[in-house]
Amino acid sequence: MAVATVNLRALTSWVGIARLFAIVLSCLAFSLVASTGDFGGPYGTWCMFTWCFCFAVTLLVLLLELLELYPKLPLSWDDFTSAFSMLAALMVFTTSVVFPSTFISSPCSGSKCARQAVATTASCLCFLAYAVEVGLTRAKPGDISSFLSTVPGLLKVFEAYVACLIFSLLDTYSSEAGLQWCVAVYSICFIITLLIIIFTIGRCLTYIPCPLEKMLVGYNALALMMYITATILWPLYSFRGRNRPNPCGRNCWWNKHLGITFLTIFNLIAYLVDLVYSTKMVFVRTPP
Repeated sequence: MAVATVNLRALTSWVGIARLFAIVLSCLAFSLVASTGDFGGPYGTWCMFTWCFCFAVTLLVLLLELLELYPKLPLSWDDFTSAFSMLAALMVFTTSVVFPSTFISSPCSGSKCARQAVATTASCLCFLAYAVEVGLTRAKPGDISSFLSTVPGLLKVFEAYVACLIFSLLDTYSSEAGLQWCVAVYSICFIITLLIIIFTIGRCLTYIPCPLEKMLVGYNALALMMYITATILWPLYSFRGRNRPNPCGRNCWWNKHLGITFLTIFNLIAYLVDLVYSTKMVFVRTPP
């Protein structure tokens, strides 16, 4: 008869404490917002999904480590937890910006606004908890046992997430060949980056019949060149001969295209840093 073991270090370690804070704070955030009843529309749905998703997955991770059940799962646990903590930090950060800017009115008064303000504060603290977890679990220099806990691995999660934000802002792009190319760049890089993350977590990279490290360097170089073209072409074709509408509301095309421009620049920088780090890991060997 198997006896379940309990690993209390899952709760008492610094990583465990950070996860406990994330669970409590995400639960506080979505509970307060749910009590106001004001979370309709795509932005409110996104915020509630983020808090609930992060709460549920973090609780599951904590329980699996507490009961020491994670070795039975057919995946790389360290890669999964590193990727999730990075993803959760990015999602909660976005929510901490989107929610107050969308739902908190000025001047802020009344119990409803107070609950929204507390929920925003809890969301910001939740982001800090996940950021601390990312910092605690990040691989030390020279340690590549868990790829997604290295800087290039964490950047892969960042690149995929930024691409998702770009997709959420896309509306009209079929009229210009230059914009179609940009969307192709976003899609191709997102799919390949996502496959790298999935294959890493699923321990499938060993089946690739070529040197993985050098393949990643080549892919990062290609993705960087593709994003350079998108960084130039997207604003050129998006704003050429088109002025900012007045008024320009929340769903204004001009604001969306401007947001895509900045997100494209963010991913360009991410792929550049990714290329530098991955090249250093492959071609620059530190003396023993």
